[in-house]
Amino acid sequence: MAKSNTPRKLEPDGQQDPDRERWQRDYQAQLPAETPVVNRSGIRINPLYDETNWSGTRYTQQLGYPGQIPMTRGIYPSMHRGQTWSQRQLIGFGVPSDYNARLHKLLESGVSAVSLIPCNSVYRGFDADQVPRELLGTCGVVLNTVDDMDACFSGVDIAQLSTAQNDPSPFTLLALLLAVAKRRGIPWTRITGTSNQSDYISHYVANHMFFRLALPGARRMLVDHIAFTLEQVPGWNPLSIVGQHMQQAGATPAEAMAFTLCTAIQYAQDCIDRGLDPELFFPRFTFFFDISISLFEEIAKFRAGRRIWASIVRDTFGVKNPKAWRFKFHAQTSGVDLTRQQPLNNISRVTAQAIAGILGGLQSLHTDAYDEVLCVPTEDAARIAINTQNILREEAHLTDVIDPLGGSYYVEALTDQMEDKIREVMDTVESAGGMYKAVQEGIVQTRIGESALGFQRSLDTGEQTLVGVNAYESEGVEPPVAVLERPNKESVTQYLEGLDTYKQSRDTPAVARTLDELATAANSERQNVYAAVVTAATAGATHGEIVARLREEFGTGDPLIVP
Repeated sequence: MAKSNTPRKLEPDGQQDPDRERWQRDYQAQLPAETPVVNRSGIRINPLYDETNWSGTRYTQQLGYPGQIPMTRGIYPSMHRGQTWSQRQLIGFGVPSDYNARLHKLLESGVSAVSLIPCNSVYRGFDADQVPRELLGTCGVVLNTVDDMDACFSGVDIAQLSTAQNDPSPFTLLALLLAVAKRRGIPWTRITGTSNQSDYISHYVANHMFFRLALPGARRMLVDHIAFTLEQVPGWNPLSIVGQHMQQAGATPAEAMAFTLCTAIQYAQDCIDRGLDPELFFPRFTFFFDISISLFEEIAKFRAGRRIWASIVRDTFGVKNPKAWRFKFHAQTSGVDLTRQQPLNNISRVTAQAIAGILGGLQSLHTDAYDEVLCVPTEDAARIAINTQNILREEAHLTDVIDPLGGSYYVEALTDQMEDKIREVMDTVESAGGMYKAVQEGIVQTRIGESALGFQRSLDTGEQTLVGVNAYESEGVEPPVAVLERPNKESVTQYLEGLDTYKQSRDTPAVARTLDELATAANSERQNVYAAVVTAATAGATHGEIVARLREEFGTGDPLIVP
């Protein structure tokens, strides 16, 4: 007699299925003293999942359909089958001409959007002539003026290319891009992209190099930036709430999602307090996450986060615009999981991370190069990183089915558990008075530090395996991996000479006047500070000059460090 394919149901009166009971006995006989399996977020993982863990009767309530509440399965009806994710690779090295050359090569290889990574001197808020020249261009492109931005995008139609500017407060990079658009006669309404590092709270908590202005000033700057772009650059996403920094600092996936959502709630309330319309600003909110190698945990993190965000926007804030319910996020494979030892293994790690992000329903993706733990990616390594996405999309057919793991007993049960964990952390932040107060008091930083310490202990004890580091180590000397050389010294020298010429040849009185106007705006509750930043950049003020003037008015960023 043929075996039935009908799913076995639970026995009545709460009795267990006899076949399941037999399996449990056999399993325990084979693993009588098994150590419990726990994921990074502290959720205990069962060896097997079935209808006792999640029932299809909850489909409509907890899953629904893509593009519909509760948004678990994706924010668009066709998801990746209709339009795949943007391949948004991070680029940044050397001087503007170096950036431009690499940009053109990446565009030829299929990249559809880019993230501009500036030099660390830019991140810290200084011009190139204010730091030791040995540091220039080693981790990103040196970019201080409107001429520099124009050179970065030479031969590229900025009205056709979505650009994520890794641009902390006061968002000088977008100001310089808008100045280039004005120079080229391109209306600002055609400029699209994201202020990819606009989340000052994540910088205050976990990425101190990005934190340039004192906390109250950074808060004011962000809201003014959002208000300006909503009116003047409607295709621009002025806010990307960053979970990546917190997860890379040590937060578990559940904590990173919770803190990110709490930050988004804080920013939304700040915008409302400013008088901005939530029906307009919520659709411009985007998110940026880390993807660890804990594959199913990351998939569940994204599905749970998407569901929670839709509920927050629609039910808590009462927003009626369906576009505002969409949890739009960019994700980057986690550099923290990559190793200097046996670096070619990182290709496999990045592939697993990318699969998790794709199956989790991301909108854009950056895949790390295997050599990023050693240097700025070489061209060959960057090409492999890009082709990893091409292979997963074209050869592995990961776009054929929307939310292909939907309905999996394990994935659905884990998504529910992740949602519970995330909401539990969010309740802690809410009880502290919201995200702004929680980071002021060090509550968030303390929890992240404790999680980071716990994970490091698991590596030290061998409980968590890291191939090539605490297991499967190479015998003898590992073969060398080519690394990118430092920027050409002559190019850096020429850049500095060009910066000096730029400063000498511009309209100095006009620049001084716009910087004075910037200071006035910073001290006026009635003026938009970011509008003054754009005016100064367009007049010829440099990145460092704008940041310095605002530091004088708002104070220098001084993050709270919790031991």
